[in-house]
Amino acid sequence: MFSKSRINEPGPKQAGEPDVKPTTSEAPKPTGTMPSAPPAPKTKAPASTLSSDLVVKGNMKSTGDIVIEGTVEGDIRAHMLTVGETATVKGEVVADDVVVNGRIIGRLRGLKVRLTATARVEGDIVHKTIAIESGAHFEGSVQRQEDPLNTSGKKVGIKGEA
Repeated sequence: MFSKSRINEPGPKQAGEPDVKPTTSEAPKPTGTMPSAPPAPKTKAPASTLSSDLVVKGNMKSTGDIVIEGTVEGDIRAHMLTVGETATVKGEVVADDVVVNGRIIGRLRGLKVRLTATARVEGDIVHKTIAIESGAHFEGSVQRQEDPLNTSGKKVGIKGEA
């Protein structure tokens, strides 16, 4: 690691050349009880994916992202939920951000809800913002709330069918 070799030292200085000190890649070692390096920044965990051949019977809860391609019979709570084109969810869905490409049978609650052209939703949607693409199939009521993830309190919004 350390050597007495002069291979990294600069050669003789030429006329008109600025006086530059060599630099090293090593920082001085701290003394005392301070940590030697700052903690590494947190990286976002990859989304949990349920493949198309997987059937889950039971509730799921995650603080991260979930991508479903298979079938879930139970309630789902997540930060971001993506329901794939081949997926079916039978139960209540609660997430900050929901993208539906497949089928949901049950109530959907989300801050941001997006039904793509291939989506099929049979149930009520409670949302803060919603986008429904042309071609999406939806049966139920739509209700806007400032805090759709909060299940307590008075529900305020407009009911209707899309």
